[in-house]
Amino acid sequence: MTTHRMSKRRLAAGTAVVLAAMLTATACGGGAEKPVDKAGAAAGFNAGIGKIANASDKKGGELKFVGTQDADSWDPQRGYYGFMWDFSRYYARQLVSFKAAPGEQSTELVPDLATAKAEISDGGTTYKYTLKDNVTWEDGTPVTAQEVKYGIERTWAQDVISGGPVYLMQVLDPKSEYPGPYKDTAPDKLGLKAIETPDAKTIVFKLPKPNGDFEQMLAMPAASPVKQDKDTAAKYGLKPFSNGPYKIDSYEPNKGMKLSRNEKYKPESDTIRKALPDSISVTFMANADDMDKRLMNGEFDLDINATGIGQAARATALRDHKGNLDNGQTGFIRYAVFPQTVAPFDNVDCRKAVIYAADKKSLQTARGGPQAGGDIAPNMLPLGIKGADGAYDPYGALKDDGKANIAKAKEHLAACGKPGGFKTTIAVRNNKPVEVATAVSLQNALQQVGIEAQVDQFDGAQTSGIIGSPKVVKEKGYGIIIMGWGADFPTGQGFSQPLVDGRFILQSGNNNFSELNDPAINKLFDDAIAETDPAKAGDIYKQMNQKVSESAVYLPFVFDKTITWRSDRLTNAYTSDAYNGRYDYASLGVVK
Repeated sequence: MTTHRMSKRRLAAGTAVVLAAMLTATACGGGAEKPVDKAGAAAGFNAGIGKIANASDKKGGELKFVGTQDADSWDPQRGYYGFMWDFSRYYARQLVSFKAAPGEQSTELVPDLATAKAEISDGGTTYKYTLKDNVTWEDGTPVTAQEVKYGIERTWAQDVISGGPVYLMQVLDPKSEYPGPYKDTAPDKLGLKAIETPDAKTIVFKLPKPNGDFEQMLAMPAASPVKQDKDTAAKYGLKPFSNGPYKIDSYEPNKGMKLSRNEKYKPESDTIRKALPDSISVTFMANADDMDKRLMNGEFDLDINATGIGQAARATALRDHKGNLDNGQTGFIRYAVFPQTVAPFDNVDCRKAVIYAADKKSLQTARGGPQAGGDIAPNMLPLGIKGADGAYDPYGALKDDGKANIAKAKEHLAACGKPGGFKTTIAVRNNKPVEVATAVSLQNALQQVGIEAQVDQFDGAQTSGIIGSPKVVKEKGYGIIIMGWGADFPTGQGFSQPLVDGRFILQSGNNNFSELNDPAINKLFDDAIAETDPAKAGDIYKQMNQKVSESAVYLPFVFDKTITWRSDRLTNAYTSDAYNGRYDYASLGVVK
């Protein structure tokens, strides 16, 4: 997932840890915590990490989200931002989903639309589910197995609804034989043959070969049902038809959204979502500093993007509102990536020159330092993933307090035939001040070795069609792209495959920005995916990560941390490893 998945991409397990002995009263300006034992007031610093802040079952009120970034799409098959995956559970359900519980407990898969987790047979190639009796759409009609199948099939229509994850396409149709539901002209109209629906309550998946992460993929919004007569194709993200506890009443892109209770929803069918608020609103604004002020003023309850309190408001928040803050790891890596189609980054030594010239300490500081930004990342596999090795430091990022290695940078500039440096462009989203700050930090560091980098800020809401388009990236000459990523699910496949597997390069909604397509890396994914022992798979992902580092297409900045705001009104607030350290949105309530 991209920064918001981003993000996505999304489900890094084991990362929301309590940060002991952090941000003492002296370090944060003497602000006192305000712990209380009732809902409706600040619950205390880190009260939502590993436990529930302001636990309550009271219903009612309006839950008020705010953010600076709209979703890439609210279409379940098309959205890929992590906050969208979290929020979409208000209106979209899947066969299985993640447990409503704090921290690492949240990564457990539990039944949602289905009566139980899969019946797995035929050596791990057949998955069978039975739907519950009382799951309904917002018009009161029952959700059927055929509608689950149809929703999944929409992923194949990449020319119409591009941008979402393509794992299910890769697993169920590796030869890309199915044209998608909008182009399916087969006379039998049975659709994707890998999914069988013998009746309205039964759905069976037939995998060409085993994939140990398949059920994780079915927990994504991309596996949500879609009612065919409500499908408006490319416009579906403007008003998805709900099968969850809330329905979308209105939505204006980049302005806001309002949801109300889905009166046809049957709570007894759902053991995951608390559905406490009477209504939910989302407000989008361009100015992140203004957003932070309005959060602290009590106008909103939380930041839907969950990117953390910005630098301008951080000192005030820590001094005066520490009891409203949670400070945990997110499972994301923040990084720069080098598209190999843009000269001179088609040369590995030019890429290595940038990696060595970067001042990692300065990049960490630009993101907010060790506490608000995160620990310096020496490689591209986060610690919550099996196979990760925090000591693997191929470019010496952890040496000399993260300072640049000018001598090595000049050595590689000479090796790539650019001893005096070169010119390039850094692409960064215009609505993320922290990312702009890291771009400027990198720009300044590169000047020290003669690399002149222009910073181009693009519309963050248009990510999929700008940096997600290899054609546009090449046309604009984006040699360096600033981005972030969290695991779609907590394995090497779930984190790394969209970023570095050549078979995941897309013409729109692409996330393999470097366009890395190394047959050896691709094969390591195949080997790890076929391995049923998670530890053995982790060993293979460790090899994969080393080969990615050797390719020098990534410059990791930090293993991300945030200082996250929760309002006094917010109840049932806890960070979820399943949603990259965000609050579990479907559990939240408010004091009226």
